[in-house]
Amino acid sequence: WIRMGDMLVVEDGIYRHVGRADDLFKVDAKWVSPVAVENVVLGHDAVAEVAVVGVADALKGQVAMAFVVAKDATGLTEAQGRLKLEGEIMKIVDAQLGAVARPARVLFLSLLPKTRSGKLLRRAIQAVCEQRDPGDLTTIDDPTPLQQIKEQLSLPH
Repeated sequence: WIRMGDMLVVEDGIYRHVGRADDLFKVDAKWVSPVAVENVVLGHDAVAEVAVVGVADALKGQVAMAFVVAKDATGLTEAQGRLKLEGEIMKIVDAQLGAVARPARVLFLSLLPKTRSGKLLRRAIQAVCEQRDPGDLTTIDDPTPLQQIKEQLSLPH
């Protein structure tokens, strides 16, 4: 065996890859794979891209938060449209992965924060949500998504 940092689950003698061990987060003492949640959310017809991170929570330790780029954002200009899609996303995650993986919030962004090479900046998303310094952002392609997250969570700029 070679330690690669990947997390596997063994069920009935079958190994199943669930994600990177350093990428998982704990909700109510249960491990959640952001990639698994993202795959379910991407199954919704209205979703173009998604990022899921675990954010500190006083009651549950951490909770999932989803950041979605919609295929067509015209229906999301009003609060009612955003709430409807947020509810649909929460419902499909709950049905396929259970309540523990259901996002506490679904925020809609114009684009996800990525490096110039296209790598998703999950650590920066998490840091902004937890009102921490996101660290070195010299490789970020566009800082607009992080600003959108601050605005939607009503965080100080």
